[in-house]
Amino acid sequence: MSEQIMNEKSSLGAAVLSCRDLGKRYEQGPESVSVLSGLQLELYPGQRVAIVGSSGSGKSTLLNLLGGLDTPSEGSVWLAGEELSALSEKERGLLRNRALGFVYQFHHLLAEFTALENVCMPLLISKTPIPEARARATELLQRVGLGHRLAHKPAELSGGERQRVAIARALANRPALVLLDEPTGNLDHHTAQGIQDLMLELSTSLRTAFLVVTHDPQLAAQMDHILRLEDGRLVAS
Repeated sequence: MSEQIMNEKSSLGAAVLSCRDLGKRYEQGPESVSVLSGLQLELYPGQRVAIVGSSGSGKSTLLNLLGGLDTPSEGSVWLAGEELSALSEKERGLLRNRALGFVYQFHHLLAEFTALENVCMPLLISKTPIPEARARATELLQRVGLGHRLAHKPAELSGGERQRVAIARALANRPALVLLDEPTGNLDHHTAQGIQDLMLELSTSLRTAFLVVTHDPQLAAQMDHILRLEDGRLVAS
């Protein structure tokens, strides 16, 4: 299936994410434990890909590598045309802020700030002027159905609303790619379905690539492609 994804590049343009021969191993005393090996993947604008696999298969390790939060033992990861391992830590941080969004199972919103302020954070970090940041954050929150909750803090929002704020925050800088780690894993079925529908609509309208790690077969089935992480490699599911 990863080969199928790569074959779509002629119609979708340049890859927003590419990794070739990606590997990760950890040293445990005298032994070397391989988690990922020879992994290949490319994502293109607007693509939606789900990665599934058993607990301990390396999904979190893979996300950390793709997001530049960890360094590979071999191979390379390219994000928005730049090789992550060739950048300094500061440069990787700037690239993540510009080209990448993250959504986790737990929203990780800042409790002391309102929904509007939380969504403004990535914009302010990238030195967007405050009026523009507030306008763009307001537009995104309206787009995810929370225009009436701008001044509410996370404790005043439901679980689904907090996750919608997290999605708006991930999209604040109009990234090429959003990485999602079990984005509906902490929600009830009805709320999870609403989040799924929202993600699909936004990826289509914004042409943002979405890479979702999930145990939810219903969410995975709504993606363009499903890949399974087995024995350190991605295979068709």
